[in-house]
Amino acid sequence: MVVKTCTFLCRSFGVLRYSRFGRNFHTMPPIANEKLGSNGKKPFTVFVEGNIGSGKTTFLNHFQKFDDVCLLTEPVEKWRNCGGVNLLDLMYKESHRWAMPFQTYVTLTMLDMHTFKTDKSVKLMERSLFSARNCFVESMLASGSLHRGMYNVLQEWYEFITCNIHIQADLIVYLQTSPEVVYERMKQRARSEESCVPLEYLKELHELHENWLIHGASPRPAPVLVLNADLDLNTIGAEYKRSETSILKPILIENTNHHAILTSPSKRAKTDY
Repeated sequence: MVVKTCTFLCRSFGVLRYSRFGRNFHTMPPIANEKLGSNGKKPFTVFVEGNIGSGKTTFLNHFQKFDDVCLLTEPVEKWRNCGGVNLLDLMYKESHRWAMPFQTYVTLTMLDMHTFKTDKSVKLMERSLFSARNCFVESMLASGSLHRGMYNVLQEWYEFITCNIHIQADLIVYLQTSPEVVYERMKQRARSEESCVPLEYLKELHELHENWLIHGASPRPAPVLVLNADLDLNTIGAEYKRSETSILKPILIENTNHHAILTSPSKRAKTDY
């Protein structure tokens, strides 16, 4: 896992290099004190956050109709198949043993999403490294699934990433739900890995999301737009539509810039002098 992570960082950012005398890794000197990946035009990046079963994928699907939006769903299938191993299932069934390797792989795959390059104006992501750190890892520590030493290692990784790699964050959409509602949704969608997830776990995740995104107990990397995601599928479309202006703002501005601004004949005449 360490070699795979270092290779990813090397290929993506040039952070590390192989020693010509072996497989040791050496840190390269910083480049002009800039975070890696901070150069160039960046898309307006939105993180869609919320509890398990809050409707994040459904929310992303709502924006499929817009051509200039890049949609990145949570890499669940990678977690289910890491070289043929279902890390998600192992994490739920033997959390004391698999919480650390699972979160390490989550960090790698989420970082891959954060650094994914697109020419589109808006990048819409399902969750982020920030929710992994502020919600799920904190939950694992509180439950005892994650040893304090393992937790400290993950914190070192997060600090390294935030200090050295640019992670664009312009808006957070928080799909706010009650634990009881998402528990029923989770049972209805019937993912095999989630069959053992109790309501108490969802309540704990809810409190962690509230503390982070509503009360600001942990740093929020961008402004937060809160949507009522307890609504059923028949009425939640209007709530999703309420977020369109905030999310599509860069596209609207760019389209305005590409079209002539109409003025009255008298005003046009004055500008001819």
